[in-house]
Amino acid sequence: MSRITDEELDRLLSAASPARTPLDAKPDAEAIEMLERIMATDPHPHRTRNRVIGAVSGVAAAIAAVVVGASVLVPNVKAEAETPQPLAFSGEATVAGTLDAAQDALASAPGPDAAVRYVRSASWSYNVDVGKKESFVVPQLITLQWEADGSGRVVIVDGEAYDPADAAANAHAEVSSSGHVASDMVMKPGDFGTPVTELAGASEDELTAALTAFGVPAHATAYETVGGITTILDQWTLTNAQESTLLEILSRTDGATALGASTDRLGREVYGLRVLTPGGEGSETVLISQATGRIVGIETTNIIENEIYPAGAVIAYRLFDIGDGLVQ
Repeated sequence: MSRITDEELDRLLSAASPARTPLDAKPDAEAIEMLERIMATDPHPHRTRNRVIGAVSGVAAAIAAVVVGASVLVPNVKAEAETPQPLAFSGEATVAGTLDAAQDALASAPGPDAAVRYVRSASWSYNVDVGKKESFVVPQLITLQWEADGSGRVVIVDGEAYDPADAAANAHAEVSSSGHVASDMVMKPGDFGTPVTELAGASEDELTAALTAFGVPAHATAYETVGGITTILDQWTLTNAQESTLLEILSRTDGATALGASTDRLGREVYGLRVLTPGGEGSETVLISQATGRIVGIETTNIIENEIYPAGAVIAYRLFDIGDGLVQ
């Protein structure tokens, strides 16, 4: 994936929303929250007080956050929230077989020549109005580009909101640009804090060091490893060789389950691997492109019923390797 220049990004954004927030404006809460999520170095759960759920590091964090957020909006009122339909997987599969197929695809598919500090991703935020007992999904398209000195830029473009009850009928069109730039945040040197500012090689030692820097312990479970991998992908677009090494590291962990084949919410054919949180309250589904072998998405699911969500509810997703056509 070629890195977009500031001038090209400005052109795209001007076409999408000529009245966007000025570049020198003070960052709003949404931009700060998104930046903090991207910069998260610990894949373990954190509790937050925010009614917007989605694009978080850690399943338990998402589940805890929506429960806390609902109580902040309207105490002692239970929301009756609809949630998007989960992806349907088919076919018999094993973890080893899934990862072998991914490795074969990575070996033959085109990919970036070098890792770049640039990520274009899509995610959705799940908004619950507890008082009205209404909910809606707000997809967002996020473009991050940054430099080794911690400077950079984060742009958030709203997608078209939709009723989550209609998600099944629109499974391949859930992320599309509304043309509204919600936030355009310029970071000065030092603003973007990350423990991994250089990622040149693809050796296991180098990628293990990166995972360790992002909080993944030695002898990690599949869930812990997926958390670290996701944090890397939030900040870097990797080469195929680097993604291959991460999948090799994941293959030696315990706790993953193969789900078979499916189609993601952008219509891409994928394989699925599921990892459970330590307490079993939620899971993350890793989506791997059948065509390229690259990790192209993470879906978060609630497993144990709580005050807001039934068991099995999909509460967040984020998708990687997003093409330029979505920002227009």
